[in-house]
Amino acid sequence: MTTRETRAQELIQYEKPYRIQGTIAGMDEAGRGPLAGPVVAACVIMPETPLLTWVDDSKKLSESRREKVFDEVMHCAIAVGVGQIEPQEIDEINILQATKKAMEIAASEIVADLFLVDAVSGLHVPGELIPIIHGDALSYSIAAASIIAKVTRDRLMIRMDQCYPGYGFARNKGYGTREHIEALKKLGPCPIHRKTFIGNFI
Repeated sequence: MTTRETRAQELIQYEKPYRIQGTIAGMDEAGRGPLAGPVVAACVIMPETPLLTWVDDSKKLSESRREKVFDEVMHCAIAVGVGQIEPQEIDEINILQATKKAMEIAASEIVADLFLVDAVSGLHVPGELIPIIHGDALSYSIAAASIIAKVTRDRLMIRMDQCYPGYGFARNKGYGTREHIEALKKLGPCPIHRKTFIGNFI
């Protein structure tokens, strides 16, 4: 068994006690920290087989690898839901509430008994909510959701780079890199900047 196969087995084994209780869905988000762009959440129901050996916490995978695994997850998943909250609403309700709302949208059309989520509590979902600290590094389903959320958001930010050139969104995905902050000071904010996030930089 390869290292990747062993890792995938660890992630799926963690879920066994939950899978015995019924259908499980994994949920995670991408984009809580950036200065620009939406927050995106994904909710995914994954079968036990075939076991996708590269499914893991999205932060542990390269961008090119995430793209490949995204396609594998989309092909194999029983169900996938995605929720997205735009910068203007993030400014209005704050990033935590926006994250919760995105997750609730992602879960709204998913039929599952248990919803495993990476560390977020207080969600209204159509089943039992089970928050798991560092869930994206422990649960196969949450890890799959983390990849869907991350790649979905990254692709959006690459498109936004064409709409709002000069900030380097294709490279920084809206995060506060030196390049991004320097551009923000020079150009000022664009329509997808989060006004409540950029006050210290302009």
